[in-house]
Amino acid sequence: MIHSTLGFIHTASALLAMLTGALVIVNPKMGTLHKRLGYGYVVSMLLLNSTAFQIYHLFGHFGPFHVLAIMSLICVLGGIIPALARQHVRNWLHWHYYFMTWSVVGLYAAFWAELFTRTLPMGQFWPVVLGATGVTSWLGSYFIRKHAARLLASAK
Repeated sequence: MIHSTLGFIHTASALLAMLTGALVIVNPKMGTLHKRLGYGYVVSMLLLNSTAFQIYHLFGHFGPFHVLAIMSLICVLGGIIPALARQHVRNWLHWHYYFMTWSVVGLYAAFWAELFTRTLPMGQFWPVVLGATGVTSWLGSYFIRKHAARLLASAK
């Protein structure tokens, strides 16, 4: 449930990031559509993470989810900076691919953890968060490794 304007912005930017992130993954790479969707993803992730740093309802102070927001920012910036500075970054596509795909995996891990903790009995908060994050990360790792060689070789 959304309780504030900040919560609404956080939720809306998360949904937009999930949509644009998924569309970037399933569409062909290196074209105009990829770039436009990618910029939409980056902007929505920056907004999502900036609002995350203003939400303290769960613990009342800086907590573990704020640490994950920092990791998310590192992934987004680690993916977009090499792409923007590709002439100056050796193996820029390698960095772009891995950071951006892990950014999307982290976003979906957070989504599943949030969804399950809000819909399942709260006595199981941490096991549900860790389980959802673990399964999502394992699946993400599998698909990232499965497609890496093909996607990274196609740009050479």
